[in-house]
Amino acid sequence: MKLLSYFSAAGLMVGTFFLAASLTPTLVPRTAVLQGIVSGGALAAGYGLGVLGQALWRYLQLPAPSRTVRLRIKGSAILLGGLVTLFFMWQWSTWQTSVRALVEMPPADGFQPLTVGLLTLAIFLVCWALGWKFKALWSRLSNRLGKYVPHRVSVVLGLILSFYLFWLVVDGVLFSALIRSADTSYEQVDALIEDDISQPSDPMQAGSDASLIAWEDMGREGRRFLAGEPQSDSIAAVIGESATQPRRVYVGMHAAEDVETRARLALDELLRVDAFDRSVLVLITPTGTGWVDPPSIETLEYLHRGDVASVAAQYSYLPSPLALLTEDDYGAEMAQALFRAVYGHWTALPSEERPKLYLNGLSLGALNSDRSFDFYDIINDPFDGALWVGPPFRQSTWRTVTDQREPGSPAWRPRFRDGSVVRFMNQDGGLHQGRAPWGDFRIAFLQYASDPITFFEPRMLTQEPDWMQPPRGPDVSDDLQWYPVVTMLQVAVDMLAGTSAPRGYGHEYATADYLSAWHALTEPTGWTHTELDRLSRHLAMPDEAPRVSSSR
Repeated sequence: MKLLSYFSAAGLMVGTFFLAASLTPTLVPRTAVLQGIVSGGALAAGYGLGVLGQALWRYLQLPAPSRTVRLRIKGSAILLGGLVTLFFMWQWSTWQTSVRALVEMPPADGFQPLTVGLLTLAIFLVCWALGWKFKALWSRLSNRLGKYVPHRVSVVLGLILSFYLFWLVVDGVLFSALIRSADTSYEQVDALIEDDISQPSDPMQAGSDASLIAWEDMGREGRRFLAGEPQSDSIAAVIGESATQPRRVYVGMHAAEDVETRARLALDELLRVDAFDRSVLVLITPTGTGWVDPPSIETLEYLHRGDVASVAAQYSYLPSPLALLTEDDYGAEMAQALFRAVYGHWTALPSEERPKLYLNGLSLGALNSDRSFDFYDIINDPFDGALWVGPPFRQSTWRTVTDQREPGSPAWRPRFRDGSVVRFMNQDGGLHQGRAPWGDFRIAFLQYASDPITFFEPRMLTQEPDWMQPPRGPDVSDDLQWYPVVTMLQVAVDMLAGTSAPRGYGHEYATADYLSAWHALTEPTGWTHTELDRLSRHLAMPDEAPRVSSSR
């Protein structure tokens, strides 16, 4: 009975509801560890809200039950909560199996509810202990302030000060230390030169001895990007006709101290390798670590028979979620500097002699690519278009056109006005759908309904998102339900698991869909549906099942 006195009945009841709701499916399959994190956080959040509600009840001096009644309520809450938790914990395996089947993953092995339950309990107890520390600080501050102000005022001021002090510790000490450690670690990883990646020997390739940018300064992801450049004879062997040698340029963070110098280096290297002689030029904004998804550019190079040049510039060592939190402006600054340099040269060329210019980015790269230009600066001489893949929920253009979509079109694949400028596609196509012909300036969004990076919304805290309304996306479970607070926590953790889904689901984009997107956007000539399907199968990554390229 003494143990029960440490827990709040209201907290246990609300916490149990949150815990049960957290076990329901969301966008992508979750491992037992991630589910334990979600459920532990949900239980702690629900418990905290219950405790705050109880504190508000006392603050308003409303009648409270006797101690005996409170203990009985607590005992009943624990018993009922335990039964509800056991039922939902058991059902969790069935729900996860259904979500895994939806994204073509096999059922999970082992009895995972036990792992989920133990991790949930551990996380909750840690949060509960921190809650007691917070309560003690709140009480102490309120008592001290109570000497100078009325009691109710001291309680409110004590709560505000407690939140502020806790935030200083978390943000100013713990989070800063974590970021510094992560930045150092990822910088060391970025500097590693892998034995299985060879420096280009062709003097016309970026990274060679003749290059303006040293091979060592490319960074780990830059060296991978350049080493992945397909040879013209390899392209010719696949397409059955002659091909041009593609050109790739990459500028790592070590290449120069500031973004303007790196952008100028990128332009000079493009000029050195005759990139502007190609028929297509792509400005790629990479993800946080500098990574460029291989099929995002390789599909375009094959479609245009190698007559493609591309350039990317690194702006961070950190993974996208950390880069978004810590280097948000810096990514945009690098993208803007590169765009100004390349677009400035491109727009000075005779229109009949210059290549078609496109922008491309995945995830955080899509966000910063969108920020790289201002429509007012290009309106007199616009570039040809953009392919933005898995756009984060914070991307302004994506948010605007999604919110202003045509009535009746789903949020997961909107129709924007007559489709003459902006179009959306998923694994079932969509770029060929529009009331009006697609104009000379085109923006294409490739996104999956199961991508939590795209469809996370802070407002899910209090309201159901539009993408949950019927009809739902083909890769979203019918068992998914919205719950206040909990669904936001679930999808937030799903962002960590989004890249664990197979290609074609979540935040992992399939080669066939890249191919379909570039084909619709750039309209290369001479391709039949049969040839596109064969190319899609050839270019499929080792970790993905080949899929027919969509032309709808």
